[in-house]
Amino acid sequence: MARRYRAQPAKMIALKLPIPPRRKLDPDLRKYFDLCDEKIGFLPNVLAAYSFDQAKLRAFMAMYNDLMLGESRLSKLEREMIAVVVSSANRCYYCLVAHGQAVRQISGDPQLGEMMVINERVAELKPRQRVMLDYAWKLTESPRLVDDADRKALAKAGFSEDEVFDINEVVGFFNLTNRMAHGLDMMPNPEYHAKNR
Repeated sequence: MARRYRAQPAKMIALKLPIPPRRKLDPDLRKYFDLCDEKIGFLPNVLAAYSFDQAKLRAFMAMYNDLMLGESRLSKLEREMIAVVVSSANRCYYCLVAHGQAVRQISGDPQLGEMMVINERVAELKPRQRVMLDYAWKLTESPRLVDDADRKALAKAGFSEDEVFDINEVVGFFNLTNRMAHGLDMMPNPEYHAKNR
């Protein structure tokens, strides 16, 4: 008989931040956390980690919601693909797990989600998406080498100036979140692993 292993509860972060119980948060944040429970079935650890400082949490949520869920000519899938490529370049375990799951969910393609996480070069992508992700990788790995030729390649692929702005902003945001996750030794919620497979 095969032995079944049960996952041990993972730590959320290495630091011992004074994370308050949900009931002690302001009503708007409790409502947002309840919405997370309803929509995705759990509260992402990154939000729990930020909850020790409600002003920081609100700033993080506002930026994330604007970049990833707000109006943009970039699709939500394209924004999630950028998040995964940046996180792959930075080897950010938290964001690869969380945003790899988002790629699986939005695309409806579990294989694409895995390809994006492990090696986005093997994924069959539209030429426009390939140029966008190559740019995101370069801006993450060697930002000082990004030049007019790279921006012109985006324009040639059909990206407008406001889309190029959005690409840069998403790349910048995930470089920030990757560094926060690495620095805090933040672990993704185990629930992400089984979703959308």
